[in-house]
Amino acid sequence: MAMEEKERLRSPSVWLPRDPGEAVRLKEAFGGDAVYVAGSTLLRTQWEAGTAPVPAHLIDLASIPGLDRIEETDDGLVIGSLARLRDCAAHPAAAGKAPLLVSAVKAIAGASVRNQATLGGNVVYRVGDSMPALLALDAELIWHDGRTEETIGAAEWLAGPSARPGILTAIRLPDRESGMTSNRRRWFAFHKVGRREAFVPSLVTVAIAASVAPDGTIADIRIAAGGGQTVPRRLTDAERLLAGRIPDAELLEHVYDAALEQYAPAPDPFAADSYRKRTAANLIAAELWKSLREPDRAGKGDGDASESID
Repeated sequence: MAMEEKERLRSPSVWLPRDPGEAVRLKEAFGGDAVYVAGSTLLRTQWEAGTAPVPAHLIDLASIPGLDRIEETDDGLVIGSLARLRDCAAHPAAAGKAPLLVSAVKAIAGASVRNQATLGGNVVYRVGDSMPALLALDAELIWHDGRTEETIGAAEWLAGPSARPGILTAIRLPDRESGMTSNRRRWFAFHKVGRREAFVPSLVTVAIAASVAPDGTIADIRIAAGGGQTVPRRLTDAERLLAGRIPDAELLEHVYDAALEQYAPAPDPFAADSYRKRTAANLIAAELWKSLREPDRAGKGDGDASESID
């Protein structure tokens, strides 16, 4: 039910914490009367639609220095939770180390939203379209509970309860090239299917990241799927079928069946579950087949795609 008009129009108090610890202490003090904000693109939509109450207190995380950083480290790439989606898409380090994430970020909403929205906000939403890519990249999430930092894998976090004390401060992408033989190639693919190309929830989102030996053997692969209100998950059954194998038509039929069985989309009023399951399985099998037939496209971002249906 929509909120009363006076509830929607009231002006909350805005707090500007200086560090993550202060932000968490403010939330602990105000409890359910306060929310963390950064880009606030989703929250503003909910408040304007009357589907969520305007809180009495806003804790603005943008006042905390360093949460918008994007930097290479010795063991990977670290992206601050307040890094804007537009900056993630344009940053040279992200393009070099995580082109799959760049493809996913470019497919989120429209440019005006990406100018304000943050990667951390998309992650905390749990069903954001960046999440399948982050799962395929084996991302780690760095949380601050007000006293200490904790790092947890994105897959483990998604499998747990939605509520978590503290704030997300950064996303770390491990360097998958360290220890990789120089002649092994990276390959990735990202597809988002929706009723329109932007400004509507996705129906199906698929991300694949792999490394392939010179003879075509898949040395390492991670496949993730989400879309709409579906909490993204790794499709581990399909991954196991592919690991250590050279894909051929027969194997890809089994991969299709495994993806069809394991992908479990949340109900959507605009598309049947059976359609979304077939779409996800088809996208995965098709991208793997293209990688087999067109090896030169691997790792060049050619898997970037956002599609719409009528």
